[in-house]
Amino acid sequence: CHAYFAALLLLPVLIESVLSISFFLPVNTRKCLREEIHKDVLVTGEYEISEQANTKTNLKITDSSAHTLYSKEDASKGKFAFTTEDYDMFEVCFESKSPMGTGRVPDQLVNLDMKHGVEAKNYEEIAKVEKLKPLEVELRRLEDLSESIVNDFAYMKKREEEMRDTNESTNTRVLYFSIFSMCCLIGLATWQVFYLRRFFKAKKLIE
Repeated sequence: CHAYFAALLLLPVLIESVLSISFFLPVNTRKCLREEIHKDVLVTGEYEISEQANTKTNLKITDSSAHTLYSKEDASKGKFAFTTEDYDMFEVCFESKSPMGTGRVPDQLVNLDMKHGVEAKNYEEIAKVEKLKPLEVELRRLEDLSESIVNDFAYMKKREEEMRDTNESTNTRVLYFSIFSMCCLIGLATWQVFYLRRFFKAKKLIE
């Protein structure tokens, strides 16, 4: 029983995505992080950028259609949150700008923590608003996790069906192309036989 409960507690870590990363951003450069996220998923993030004199760092989050989901000029420290409208590839970009030349200003340290799905929800706040007991909060969390698992399996099933349909369509096209190629080869071979027969007869090599 204890092992089963421990497995349940580990499921959010295994299934939900938590991105925590730190990197150095050279002056007058742009670095982007990309991540695929499902539809109707809450995404939250927290960032902190080390301050540097005469340096301005901009943060911009966009989807594959270049729609801006979050934008902050001269960013230093803050939080962001948005809900995805469709399954898409999202891009988080940090861009450093400075009138000073490259190499004359030290790199900035960027810390970024991103969460989505169950991990992004603030269950403590939900418990306060809805006056839930600890056990009810955990049940709500497990309910959301179960829904997330079901949605993931539904998406994987849909992708599997799309890939199967693509494979079947490709196999059908390959079969038709193979039959067409064989017919062309047979027709070419038959024409060649009749052509050589007429040629040899014209040369009176055969009767």
